[in-house]
Amino acid sequence: MPRYWTSDKELFALCREELFVALVGDALDTLGYQRQFLDPRLKPIDDDMIIVGRAMPVLEADYLSEATTGNNPLSEKPFGLMFEALDDLKEDEIYICAGASHRYACWGGLMSTRAQVCKAAGAVIHGFHRDTKEVRRLGFPVASHGSYAQDQGVRGKVLDWCVPIEMDGVRVNPGDIIYGDLDGVLVIPQEVEVAAFEGAVEKARGENEVLKALQNGMTTVEAFKKFGIM
Repeated sequence: MPRYWTSDKELFALCREELFVALVGDALDTLGYQRQFLDPRLKPIDDDMIIVGRAMPVLEADYLSEATTGNNPLSEKPFGLMFEALDDLKEDEIYICAGASHRYACWGGLMSTRAQVCKAAGAVIHGFHRDTKEVRRLGFPVASHGSYAQDQGVRGKVLDWCVPIEMDGVRVNPGDIIYGDLDGVLVIPQEVEVAAFEGAVEKARGENEVLKALQNGMTTVEAFKKFGIM
C-alpha cells in the first residue's frame, strides 16, 4: 500500500503540486530503470503544461489513401480505428501514439475536444500535432515534437489501441503511468510505480532540506555528504 496516496487521483494531484518529472526519473534510475525517458524533443506544447495519467497506447502507421484495394478492411476506412480509439478514452487516461513517420500531424483540436469530454488526462504524440491555438485555448495537455499542419487523413491510419507500443526504445504498456513537464516525458512501468513515486516524494522533501542548508552557507560537498542528495 502506498504511503503518500490512496488513489490515482491523489497520486496525480501529488505529481502536479509537489513533484516534477526529473525527481521521478531519478527514482527510476535508482531502481535500475534507466531508459524510461522519451526523446528529449518530445515536450508539452506549453511550458506550464503537466501531463500525468494512465497510458492508452495507440498504434498508428503510414497508410496512403489510395491503398483501397488491399486485403485489410482498414484500407477502406478513413483514419483507420482512430475514432474508435478516441471514443474509448477513459478518465485520467493519456492517448499515447507511435508508429507513424513524422510527415503529418496525428493530433488536433477536435480530437482534443473529444478527449476532454471523455475526461482524458492528455495526449502524447510521437510526431506532430496541429491546431495549436485551439488546443491551447482548450487547455488540454498535449506533448509532441512540435506543430505541423499537414493532415493524417490521406497519409496514416490507427491500426489498433490498448496494445503495447514502443517509443524511442521505451516500451509503453496499457496502464503504465505517463508523466510529462517542460523537462521531458517519462514512462513509469506499473510494476515499479509505487517505489518510483515514493522515492520521488522522499527526494523532493529531502531536497527542501538541502536547499535550506545551501541557502545558509553549507557547501555542496558538505550537503551531499550529509543528505546524499544533489
